[in-house]
Amino acid sequence: MTAQEMKTHGHLAIFASYYKPHMKLFLLDLFCALVICLVDLVFPYVSRLSMQALLPQGLFQTFFTVMVLMVLAYLLKGGMYFIVTFWGHLMGVNIEADIRRDLFEHMQTLSFSFFDKNRTGQLMSRVTGDLFEIGELAHHGPEDLFISSVTLIGAFCVMCTIRWELALAVFAVVPLFIVFTVFQRRRMSRVSVGVKGKLAVINGEVESSLSGIRTAQAFANEGEEKRKFEASNDQFRGAKRNYYKAMALYQSGMELCVGIMSVVVIAVGGYFIMLGEMDYTDLITFSLYVTTFITPIRKLSAFVEQFMQGMAGFTRFVELMRTDPEITDAPGAADAGTVKGQIDLDSVSFSYGPGQPPVLEKIDLHIAPGETVAVVGPSGGGKSTLCQLIPRFYDVTGGDIRVDGRDVRDLTLTSLRKNIGIVQQDVFLFAGTIFDNIAYGRPDATAEEVYAAARKAELYDDVMAMPDGFQTYVGERGVMLSGGQKQRVSIARVFLKDPPVLILDEATSALDTVTEHRIQGAFDALAQGRTTLIIAHRLSTIRSAHRIAVIDDNHVAELGTWDELVARDGEFARLCRAQELS
Repeated sequence: MTAQEMKTHGHLAIFASYYKPHMKLFLLDLFCALVICLVDLVFPYVSRLSMQALLPQGLFQTFFTVMVLMVLAYLLKGGMYFIVTFWGHLMGVNIEADIRRDLFEHMQTLSFSFFDKNRTGQLMSRVTGDLFEIGELAHHGPEDLFISSVTLIGAFCVMCTIRWELALAVFAVVPLFIVFTVFQRRRMSRVSVGVKGKLAVINGEVESSLSGIRTAQAFANEGEEKRKFEASNDQFRGAKRNYYKAMALYQSGMELCVGIMSVVVIAVGGYFIMLGEMDYTDLITFSLYVTTFITPIRKLSAFVEQFMQGMAGFTRFVELMRTDPEITDAPGAADAGTVKGQIDLDSVSFSYGPGQPPVLEKIDLHIAPGETVAVVGPSGGGKSTLCQLIPRFYDVTGGDIRVDGRDVRDLTLTSLRKNIGIVQQDVFLFAGTIFDNIAYGRPDATAEEVYAAARKAELYDDVMAMPDGFQTYVGERGVMLSGGQKQRVSIARVFLKDPPVLILDEATSALDTVTEHRIQGAFDALAQGRTTLIIAHRLSTIRSAHRIAVIDDNHVAELGTWDELVARDGEFARLCRAQELS
């Protein structure tokens, strides 16, 4: 289903669309369920036939033949149950996997701003827990509804052939059940959505606490983390309590309906026996049929509960799928190809949202192909934000940014970002090997190319000294490596990507002075012939830059070469004196 259809179609229509690729399995599941229903419906009728005709008339051979056929029928029913249980669940898992695939692919398109506002643990709850219950609903929902409907209708028809008055009396309870179910369904739906939300909050707290466990222990704040978790856990407990209260009311009402049915059969059937209009065999048959459709009524009860839980998760899935990425390709966006690297910022302004203070205002900066420009200034001045606007992690709120004379908003995101290599201040490594993390820069690279990138990043010797070499496991977010090693892995990743535009966001901030000096030459070599933006607090790393832009108070306060800015004795000169570099 397309993104537009996802917005215009109802939840049930969207849910039904996921059955289309698995229609053969779905029809097989319903066929087997139909066979199971027919076997259950036949048994009471065969019992009545045996007691009223076969046994009294001495048709023993026919009786035992019928019994053998019933054994075969129940063997067939057992086989059908195997198919329903195995293949039906497999169909549910396939649908769950399809939904999870679509959700993950959609989340990959969402912009930085979305992840700025949503906690990772809560998003994980939607990708895992919610979708498991959707998968269960996908399998059991239609199957239970189908079995229950066929069994109830079939039982009613057979019972009408025996004593239609008694059949009507028994089924008079069904409308009460339907009205009660509809009423309770709405209440359970609201409560179930609340439970999902509280569970997502717990997952968010757990993810945050585990990610920050080292900080919590360093500050001896384990008690504070426990307090925050207990608060969200208590909220979940309260939401779950309300859900179970609603479910208990529904289940007790169901048991009441079932009990009334049994009493109605005995009371009305006994009355007809008193009148001589019905015999005990018919009453026993009616009791068997009541037992037969008590099972589908219980299935309907379970279906309502499962439907509430599954659709609560599906509602959250649709809500996320209907969230549009703020940064998208414009209609007719062009492929950037391989850019030369000319970058122009004209009157660029940016803020993180309506009502938020401006981070950048009226920025004018023009960078020639192959030029290295350093961006310096006090913390919080907008240096990193400026560099995040070029690959369109965020869109400008004023002005425009052009690469090779083309507005970045007129280029496809993929082609634009393929031309830009970024070494970020906050290094992120995937939980894999060193080799895998370097190869992430270009997944089709050969092993020799990965090793060469590691050498350029002054990382090769360190890796080879490790017991497992390039197959060394880096741990969650690279915790098994030192800060300098993590930084050099990210640098090697960009060396491997070999882009025409480089953005180095405090790329050497975690390196010691000796390693920084060794790698600075590699950076200078890499920058040759490439457009390079260097964000730096340590001014010693930018002496080779062609020009330096000083960002202060949300705008470019100074722009020029090192010598020009020092001679001007302005903000840059003060920064140099603070670091004893002038």
